[in-house]
Amino acid sequence: MSKYYVYIMASKRNGTLYIGQTNNLVERVCAHKKGTASVFTKKYNVKNIVYYEKHNDAEKALVREKQMKKWNREWKLRLVEEVNPSWKDLFNGITGSPPTRG
Repeated sequence: MSKYYVYIMASKRNGTLYIGQTNNLVERVCAHKKGTASVFTKKYNVKNIVYYEKHNDAEKALVREKQMKKWNREWKLRLVEEVNPSWKDLFNGITGSPPTRG
């Protein structure tokens, strides 16, 4: 069964946000970190994954992405704060690497 992800990237705590969806979260986040995934994320140095959720259906992931993009900024910030109050970059957790200190 395929997995689809909706994710939020941030430049820093309460910084510039980017919402996207993908079927390969690790590959997509790597592309954002390298600056090759999006002109927007490269321009605003948006490199930290601070939130993600899994979906079993591509259409549901797309609907959720569109829904979240329509939210006001406060709602997006609150969603991140609920699951990641320190705004830690979650990349090591999605790659299976041990978490870094910081």
